[in-house]
Amino acid sequence: CHGHSLKESLIYFKYFSLTESAEDEFEISFVCHRPDDLDILQEETEFSKKELQFLYRAFKNECPSGVVTEDVFKLIYSQFFPQGDSSIYAHYLFEAFDTNRNGCLSFKEFVAGLSLILRGSIYDRLNWAFNFYDLDKDGFITREEMMKIMKSIYNLMGKYVYPSIHDDTPREHVENFFQKMDRNHDGLITIEEFMESCQKNIFENLRIFQELH
Repeated sequence: CHGHSLKESLIYFKYFSLTESAEDEFEISFVCHRPDDLDILQEETEFSKKELQFLYRAFKNECPSGVVTEDVFKLIYSQFFPQGDSSIYAHYLFEAFDTNRNGCLSFKEFVAGLSLILRGSIYDRLNWAFNFYDLDKDGFITREEMMKIMKSIYNLMGKYVYPSIHDDTPREHVENFFQKMDRNHDGLITIEEFMESCQKNIFENLRIFQELH
């Protein structure tokens, strides 16, 4: 249900991985905002201590201050979509990572989000996806929120995609989304409706896969 955002988050993770420091030792003494104790982060995420060290070196290289502002986040993200405008989608993604809503991403928030997306259970990933779509965080996904997300996705893809995208395409996707998930047809999708529909689709795809093999 949230394949696109997961894919782009993986690309973002790959970007930081490619900026790994050439230094062999894990140095944090030159960083203004030091991360919490690695042992605690290891308990709170699905990453090993070695992975956390690797991620922090990369994070420190890109953001020497130890935090990522939204402008920096947008700048990094835009490098993957030179043909489109990724700023709005990057804004939504940044807000999903910025759990304390202070306008900056700490290393702890960054790895917590990555852990959920890359290593979390199905429930964890679907819960993260629901919160991503729920832009005003009121516990419901509306057509307006879904339309904003869809338009931002098509904006970052640019005008030169093939096959070409019609103006009505985002709205068609939104209507499709609500037909499948809005079980009581009240114009709002709850976390329960979202979870049930997504899990049903997952199990159906697994069943088809098993039949084919």
